[in-house]
Amino acid sequence: MLIIGKKTAKIILLFFAVLFLFAFGDSKAANLGNQSIFKVDPVFDVNERNQVTAELVANSGNLYFYVEKDWWNLQVPAKKTEILGNLEKVSFEFSSKIYPILTSVFGSEWKPGIDGDEKITILLEAMKEGVGGYFRNNDEYLKLQLPDSNEREMIYLALAKIDDAGLKLYLAHEFTHLITFNQKDRLGSVSEEVWLNEARAEYGLTVLGYNSQYDGSNLQRRIKDFTARPTDSVAEWLETKYDYASINAFGQYVMDHYGINIFSDSIKSKSVGITSINEALQKNGYKENFSEIFTNWTIAVAINNCSVDILYCYLNTNLQWLKINPELIFLPVSGESSLSVTNVTKNWAGNWQKIIGGKGNLNLKFSSIPGLDFKLPYIIFDKRNNFELKFLTINEKQEGEIKIENFGEEYVSLLLMPSLQSKISGFESQELTYPYTFNISISGQTENNDALIQKLLAQIEGLKKQISELMAKRTQAVLGQSTVNNSCLSITLNLSAGAAGGEVSCLQKFLKNQGYEIYPEGLVTGYFGSLTKSAVIRFQEKYKNEILSPLGFSSGTGFVGLATRNKINQLLNK
Repeated sequence: MLIIGKKTAKIILLFFAVLFLFAFGDSKAANLGNQSIFKVDPVFDVNERNQVTAELVANSGNLYFYVEKDWWNLQVPAKKTEILGNLEKVSFEFSSKIYPILTSVFGSEWKPGIDGDEKITILLEAMKEGVGGYFRNNDEYLKLQLPDSNEREMIYLALAKIDDAGLKLYLAHEFTHLITFNQKDRLGSVSEEVWLNEARAEYGLTVLGYNSQYDGSNLQRRIKDFTARPTDSVAEWLETKYDYASINAFGQYVMDHYGINIFSDSIKSKSVGITSINEALQKNGYKENFSEIFTNWTIAVAINNCSVDILYCYLNTNLQWLKINPELIFLPVSGESSLSVTNVTKNWAGNWQKIIGGKGNLNLKFSSIPGLDFKLPYIIFDKRNNFELKFLTINEKQEGEIKIENFGEEYVSLLLMPSLQSKISGFESQELTYPYTFNISISGQTENNDALIQKLLAQIEGLKKQISELMAKRTQAVLGQSTVNNSCLSITLNLSAGAAGGEVSCLQKFLKNQGYEIYPEGLVTGYFGSLTKSAVIRFQEKYKNEILSPLGFSSGTGFVGLATRNKINQLLNK
């Protein structure tokens, strides 16, 4: 989360005034137990406060940890010890991993910075629900310039996360913003557009390896939100979870195919936003520009198929399952029919509409407002589910036409993927929406309505089945599922938590058949998670005389080794 302080006027500071400030201004005491009053952002503060009083509770590595004084004083000694232990872990993670990796990729923060101290201040304050942290540019200026500055290299984190193992994720995200301020605002004299600033911070977690284990990761959370609303613009920033979701899904694709240098070189550019990305692409020898990459991404999330073209899929193994569900447009049930559909969209938002129904020669006319810049790839699917990707030529009047013969017979659906790509810079808040229209007609073939209705209903049922299968595959992928082994005649591999595949599916089927007391959840996912481990432990303890006692164990381990496999296989072959 990022707040950019706007400087509406330049303030000329006299040399001696600055000298006086540094010579006689308030010092930043760093003794444990010291208290300081910090300016905070009321937009994110749980009580919409402008300031809080906090106590320095830990001075570890290159971080100062301040915690709201009133809250800290209410904690019992045991809880304080637990919290300090977590802060120590976070500090070590920051010093040994987060700091060296992110600075090597994106560059350094301002060091020693506005306060002349190489350490970074972390303030843990009570924030509104759903807010994990934020960064304020204001703190990097003198109070003479911005009175609400804390005059520190500073990050704000949610107090609710203070004893959470995920605190490091929020710290890493906000630290990327601290780096961006130095690289862009201070050294480059430009302010980065928020969407790209957030894209780097989101992808930083992938760089750090925090998304490698997909289950429970920040990436999984973002992709879940993206599939729920994939049409959110990647450039508009309204601070919603869908903003983070769309920019994460897009950023993962860009880095998959073009590498981290695109983000790292763009942060060092004197340009911002899309222009800086185009400069980085050119610098690294790529022929594609941002527009072409965005268009390819809209295709990738529709088909995600590397065999068609390497640019039309995700390379990240955690996202190779990802496909969005298009909006369905049903043509009227008639031999001769027409339909007009008007939608609205914003710049750099993906749109996916799938047309089904009708029978005959399809004619589709696309139109929008002259002066805009729409791109419209489309895919024609035949009855064998083979498809052909094409690009509609749109003229200066923003008009184009698609003609498909034998639609409803040889070709059964048409997937349209229009995106508006007119605006290149100046993305600050809410963007305008613009209309586009499809005028669709079917002609050339007729048949009686009863027969047509029956065929269309059958076609709809087939489509429902395809959607159901697609949703099932998506659910499997989100849970880390693998292909299910249907033979399940025996367990031949040692299995433990984190394993995946057909053998795991067989194990889960077996455990499910052992009854509710062994595997109450009964999930067959192909992924060996905590529920499967618990079920294995119950099974081992049920047959402890045969499995555990010979090995000297008194309780189940959750590891499916030779003794456990022998018992499972014995029961499987009864």
